[in-house]
Amino acid sequence: MELLSLVPEKQTFEEARFIMEGLRTLRPTVVLELLKNCNSIKVKRLFMALAEESELPWVKSLITADVDFGSGKRMLVEGGYLHPKYLITLPKRNEQ
Repeated sequence: MELLSLVPEKQTFEEARFIMEGLRTLRPTVVLELLKNCNSIKVKRLFMALAEESELPWVKSLITADVDFGSGKRMLVEGGYLHPKYLITLPKRNEQ
């Protein structure tokens, strides 16, 4: 999650997506605790948006009702697309 706090200023979306795609064996209970204890709305939204986009198997097991995802929209990049669930603007895959 620390890596995601550096996106897009010091870390590229492409590398963040690549790393997220490799996180196939995370334990949902640990992920949930990390999300609950994370203080960055941007990181939590970006983490979940990339996890769902990567179709990671543990995402289905997460019950995120107790996770504070904040309110309002967050824009990480101009001209991208607004993720409909997490309301965070991400670059289109071909624009990384």
